[in-house]
Amino acid sequence: MIIRCSILGKIMSNSRSKTDILSKTAKAEIRSLVKQELFEYDTYLENKYLSKGIVCENDSIDLYNMVFFKNYEKNETRLTNDWITGECDIETEDMIIDIKSSWSKETFPATEEEIDNKDYEWQLRGYMWLYDKPFAELAYCLVETPEEFLTYEKNETIHRTVGTPPELRVTVKRFERDKELEEQIKERIEACRDYANEYRNKILNKNK
Repeated sequence: MIIRCSILGKIMSNSRSKTDILSKTAKAEIRSLVKQELFEYDTYLENKYLSKGIVCENDSIDLYNMVFFKNYEKNETRLTNDWITGECDIETEDMIIDIKSSWSKETFPATEEEIDNKDYEWQLRGYMWLYDKPFAELAYCLVETPEEFLTYEKNETIHRTVGTPPELRVTVKRFERDKELEEQIKERIEACRDYANEYRNKILNKNK
């Protein structure tokens, strides 16, 4: 079992049990992965926030480049090791960058202190490990929301960015690589594999 960087936050969530290394969240995620494998289906999460992120990714990269005077392009290379797999948004000489397109002005973190998401931090730590980079950056960008996503939106002003200076529309938080945390990821994934085998066997042998 190879774990996607995008779900590392769930896998690494802390268990409330003193005797069980895996949290209920981690176990639920592993059960879902095993079921997808055995019953041959894929899960697909779709909502307006994710849809905007996909559609506006290039706009957000362009905004980031404008603000920081860069010429970065979208990375298209996925990497995999013995434990995790992932495809970062941007790879630089010493850093990977993950781009997040905020849904609106209301959800956009205006300062670094407002960025508080451990799931994304674990995702970036996975990327640093895979791409062998000392730093990672989480970049929230505020760009225009496409008209097709505003059908039921009563307040469109929170989606309009014309007139708002570009430098105000990007907020970044940087992380430094920590190899001790990478060892923790390895240990947690090994526990996930044990649990996956146990759950898989229960399914396969339930009527024997």
